[in-house]
Amino acid sequence: MPVFVYQTFQIKQEKFKEAIENLHEMKNYRNENYSHKVEILTPITGPDHTYAVLSTYEGLAEMELQNKKMFADEEYLKIIGSFFLDNIVQGSMNTQLYRTLNEKKPESNKE
Repeated sequence: MPVFVYQTFQIKQEKFKEAIENLHEMKNYRNENYSHKVEILTPITGPDHTYAVLSTYEGLAEMELQNKKMFADEEYLKIIGSFFLDNIVQGSMNTQLYRTLNEKKPESNKE
């Protein structure tokens, strides 16, 4: 069952260009090197500098495995380190996990 990790955060207005470049670098690195899909979501409504990253994993176990690999990868840590320390507003990150709802099986007619 797929697991979706939805992370929102505010980009520092004065670091907007650098943050967007860093987001693209992070997205491309994860999509090329790990077994999950990452998308960057930009705001249409709401606060202008609140962006999101949506990561899709095959399941909870796969999410744990991929996270373990990512946080052991020195190159990835350099990419996210500068993003979190330099480009986003401290305390603005919010992470939520979702999974799809199982389909309801049709009830059989017993007449």
